[in-house]
Amino acid sequence: MIVEATFDMTIRFAKAHAYGNDFLYVEKQAIEGRPADGLARQLCERHWGIGADGLIVFEPVAGGATMQLFNADGSPAEISGNGVRALAALLLREDQTTEPRVTIHTNAGAKMLSRITRTGARQTFRGAMGLPRDLHPALVSAAGESLGAVILNMGNPHCVVLGPLPDSSRFERLGSALERHEAFSAGTNVEFADVQAPDAVQILIWERGVGPTTSSGTGSCAALVAAAAFGGAARDARVLAPGGTQHVEWCDDSVYLTGWAEVLFDGDWGF
Repeated sequence: MIVEATFDMTIRFAKAHAYGNDFLYVEKQAIEGRPADGLARQLCERHWGIGADGLIVFEPVAGGATMQLFNADGSPAEISGNGVRALAALLLREDQTTEPRVTIHTNAGAKMLSRITRTGARQTFRGAMGLPRDLHPALVSAAGESLGAVILNMGNPHCVVLGPLPDSSRFERLGSALERHEAFSAGTNVEFADVQAPDAVQILIWERGVGPTTSSGTGSCAALVAAAAFGGAARDARVLAPGGTQHVEWCDDSVYLTGWAEVLFDGDWGF
């Protein structure tokens, strides 16, 4: 016998990503009255849900949208550079104008993005991500090691460890320990950054509330800022993550992030 599933409600969603850093998008009005943290845990689960690094609840407004990000573990986050860009790609996927702009209002402030190229579903944006705050070096003890780190805020907290990239077991050990370190009251995103040349920085990312990720927009910005301030990198460089390369420029008025995003599919999730 085949029993058909019945659902009390369905939620329309879209899935998009930037360099494998993937997000689910639902409109705010579609989940009114439902706790977004629990929904994020359910939808983002890789085996029993749709699977994603985070859930972004958004609401279209004139010239762009507002958004709230929830990590895969349900915890709220201030911003995601890749999540912002993928939302811009979602908003502009039917727009065929030349170099359109959108403004995404986040808990870390408004971010303006300009689409500079489009190839099929893949859209490339240059976005102003704001200036770093509270930038300073620090000595942090974690997982039995004493680490020289760079602490900063790119609208969300980051801890950047400069030097040769760790192997997989050390990455897991240090990433987990630093994310929850007592020095960071709200937790932190962690990047390991190796300056390969003045214009090239290679990174590994341990994202707060998620774990290892293939890419991070604010993480790329944080890594470049840390590497330029304390590691000999230029203020205009390529940042190479496992999922691909983004371009970061640390200018006087803002840190600018350039990279692509694409919408993968739309669907309905039933409850």
